[in-house]
This record gives sequence, structure tokens and C-alpha cells, in this order.
Amino acid sequence: MKTHAAAQRLGDRVFQCDATAVCTMPDGTRAYTLLDGVGDTRTVRVWTRIAARRLARAAAGHGDAEAGLRTEYERYAADPARHNPDLPAAAAVVAVHAPGGRFSVAWSGDARAYLLLDGLGPL
Repeated sequence: MKTHAAAQRLGDRVFQCDATAVCTMPDGTRAYTLLDGVGDTRTVRVWTRIAARRLARAAAGHGDAEAGLRTEYERYAADPARHNPDLPAAAAVVAVHAPGGRFSVAWSGDARAYLLLDGLGPL
């Protein structure tokens, strides 16, 4: 059964700089990530694809969306090269579903997440 999907539209961009990733841990914890890349370059496109996978692994490994997002943010912030304002950046949304029905969502930047419940619409 497919439990997720993503759709993108290039619009007037040269490169699609948004990226999604999913990571499932052996215990069944699953993280979904979406990065909305800032810019329209090959460098941003490559970076967001790698960063989305890293973020999904971190969130799934922690079993918590916020912990995964904070871990990756702190890793980037600690890298002296990241103080260059010309380096790629993205807004991020992370959702984690862990065994026992635990669910967490976190986001950073100009991004948002909606929870759709059967028959209730977005919350």
C-alpha cells in the first residue's frame, strides 16, 4: 500500500529545487521530509536532494520530527563553511510516524504542514 505521494510543477524555473525523502527504520518508524529549496540553480537542486535524505534519516533515527530537524540544523550551523550567505538553503517540513501511533511534525522557514483527518478537512 502506498502511504505517501509528492507532486511538483517546474513552472518558470530552470531547475526543480524542491525535494522529498522518506526513511523507514527497522522498528517501523518512518519519516517524511519536504525541502523547499531557495533559488533556481543546479547547486541548490543537488543540495536539497541530499539534505532531504539526511533529514529523513535523522528524524526517523530519533523517532521525532523536531529532534531530527534540530539535529540537522545544529550540524549545518556548526560547519564554518555554512556562514557563507551564498550557500544553498531551504524551508523544511518533517513528519514522523513511530510505532504505537506516535506522530510528530516540525517545520522550519516559510513552510507549513496540514493534517487531514477523514471527513474533517485540514486542522
